[in-house]
Amino acid sequence: MRSVTYSMSVSLDGYIVGPDGDFGWTAPDEEVFRFATDEVRALGVHLMGRRLYETMLYWETAGQDPSLDFPTLDFAAIWKRLPKVVFSTTLPEVQGNARLASGGLAEEIARLRAEPGEGPIAIGGATLAAEAAALDLIDEYRARVYPVLVGGGIPFFPRRQRRVDLELAETRTFDSGVVYVRYRVVR
Repeated sequence: MRSVTYSMSVSLDGYIVGPDGDFGWTAPDEEVFRFATDEVRALGVHLMGRRLYETMLYWETAGQDPSLDFPTLDFAAIWKRLPKVVFSTTLPEVQGNARLASGGLAEEIARLRAEPGEGPIAIGGATLAAEAAALDLIDEYRARVYPVLVGGGIPFFPRRQRRVDLELAETRTFDSGVVYVRYRVVR
């Protein structure tokens, strides 16, 4: 069965964006960018909400910019090919290799797990991840922890009323001070 992962860049104090909506501090250096590209390369499908979808639309056409370096063009090509499911009640349509979700989150994940395919089902965006966590649908939490305190904003971890036990699956420290951690949910 395909696993469901939640992976984002996060500040040391636990936020994916700061109180002013800024996430410029997550701009990766070359080593972290390659790592994140390899993570996306391994995915089978990416689930996201409207805000993340609109942010990531840049990558649908980035590959047409000849001034970009190879790592950036490589990511653009991988992202463009990756199937995406967008959860939105306000978007009339989506572009590229994306489709609007036809059901609720639990139904979409059940459908994707039942379909043939390889690679994890990734969830991007804190709001969608909070819903998936509340439904106990996340199998792995993956965080690239940046050495910065932003003091508030949108939290990486959803605020929940129940305990979730995790087991450490992987860690990696990059030269820039970013630390990658991957935890599996203990069931």
